This record gives sequence, C-alpha cells and structure tokens, in this order.
Amino acid sequence: MAGALNYNRYPLFDMSEIIQELEFGVTSKKRLKPLRKGEQVPNFSFEKNNFRWQQFVNGVERTTTINLLQLLNIPLIIAFYSAQWQAHSLNLLLQLNRLNKDIKAANANILIVSAEKEKALENIVWNNSLSLSFYYDTENVIAEKFGIFSDKDPVWDKFSGIDTNVPLLSTYVISSEGEILFDYVDWDFSKDIPVEALIASITGTRTIL
Repeated sequence: MAGALNYNRYPLFDMSEIIQELEFGVTSKKRLKPLRKGEQVPNFSFEKNNFRWQQFVNGVERTTTINLLQLLNIPLIIAFYSAQWQAHSLNLLLQLNRLNKDIKAANANILIVSAEKEKALENIVWNNSLSLSFYYDTENVIAEKFGIFSDKDPVWDKFSGIDTNVPLLSTYVISSEGEILFDYVDWDFSKDIPVEALIASITGTRTIL
C-alpha cells in the first residue's frame, strides 16, 4: 500500500476529501477461493464518498477528520462483516475491539468492511462501546476481489440459515506493500481469530501453534 502511494500528490485531508488510494494488480471474477497468506492484494480502491465511511470511539460516532494515508501506510487489518451471520458477526466485532490496544501497540490499523450500512449496526456499536472504523462496500466489490464473495457461488449453498448472499466472515492483515501477512476465514464458527498469529504477522515474530 505505501509502495503504491504518491505522498506528494495526496496531502492530508478530511472525510470530505477521501480519494481512491489503494491500487494493486487486477484479478478477474472467480468462484469462492479466499486469498491466502503470501499472496498480493488484488486491485481495489476506497471510494471518495462520505456515505461509505464511519468511525466510532467507545460507541460514539466521530465527525472529526480521518487521515487515509495514515490508515494505509502501516499494516492494515481488514475484517469482512455482515449482520446476516448474526451472533458470529457480533463475536467478530467484539474480538477485534478487544484487540485494539495490541494492534495499536504493534503499529497497525483496523478497518471493518461491510456491505450493509444500517441503524442496527450503529446500535450494536453503541451497546458494546466499540471503537472501530467501517467502510461500506455496498456492492461487495472488495469482498469479491478477496475471493470471499461471488454471485456465481452464493454462501447459502454452503451454510444453512443464510438466505442472502454475503461475504464469508474473514479477517486479513495486509502489509504496507500490499502483501497478505495473515488470513483467517471462519468456515465453521468453532473458534475465535488466532490472536497470537495475527499479532505476530504484524510484528514479524514467530508463534508456536
């Protein structure tokens, strides 16, 4: 990411000035095949559209400026969320919120990507005092690039109780150069994100699994 950015061209800016920043190699549409550790992030961009961004601190929405360059020039944790996963999606948000201090200490950022911008999500954030940033990928463009969403391979074919096609619950760590350092797709909802492995992917330390 940092390797693909032109800092002279893009100075600091506020929420109203968010521009397309993140660009890597192009991939074509595929059936569900989640990207894995060691692969390069495919081509995608964050749009210049205030509707797509929300930032919360202790459950309260912030209206102050956001520095997108600062968000992208250090390792970035991207977690794909959908309320359709019900308790499992809430568990994902709670896990990531608990990791906030460790992630900041490791000099990294978190961004939650969701197709749904709904009042119900704001209520969840408020009720649980979450401090998280959200980007709304309403057409699932980014999720499709990561291989976790496809109209050709809907999730309702894989999971009972899901009648809407949504991205797989998944979490990635991406380096500032666009390499995937960590991947986790929650296929069976049987365990939490492997926290030690996630943090180690940021700091470059080894873990014993």
